[in-house]
Amino acid sequence: MMIVIAVIAILAAVAIPFFIHYREKARIAVAISGIKVIDQAVAGYFSDTGGYPDSLADIGLSNMKDPWGNSYQYIKLAGLGNKVAGSARKDRFLVPVNSDFDLYSMGPDGVSTLALTAKNSRDDIIRANDGAYIGTAAGY
Repeated sequence: MMIVIAVIAILAAVAIPFFIHYREKARIAVAISGIKVIDQAVAGYFSDTGGYPDSLADIGLSNMKDPWGNSYQYIKLAGLGNKVAGSARKDRFLVPVNSDFDLYSMGPDGVSTLALTAKNSRDDIIRANDGAYIGTAAGY
């Protein structure tokens, strides 16, 4: 009986970390999918109006939550002139990663800063290169 319990304990010790990792990868995939949905809605808004929405409320998606229960973050950049430099997400060279709008999830910790290299931003799921990249800030 003790051997059976020991085998079950060993299997559980091996399987639980894999399950946790798999669950986190699934949440990241859901966040990427959510960002793509919002990106398409913003593109549709731009196509209809010739400008970007001021907020996600303008496209009816202000209540959309990421897999960790936080709201997606949207920052309109196009047409802001000098203000873009202060409010845009930035890469390791402090260059804005988008020229039209920033869209991201704050990730599992629910905390973020503008610089992608900052510790609080490494787990964020971001839209960068004007939509050419959607994934983790750490992978960008």
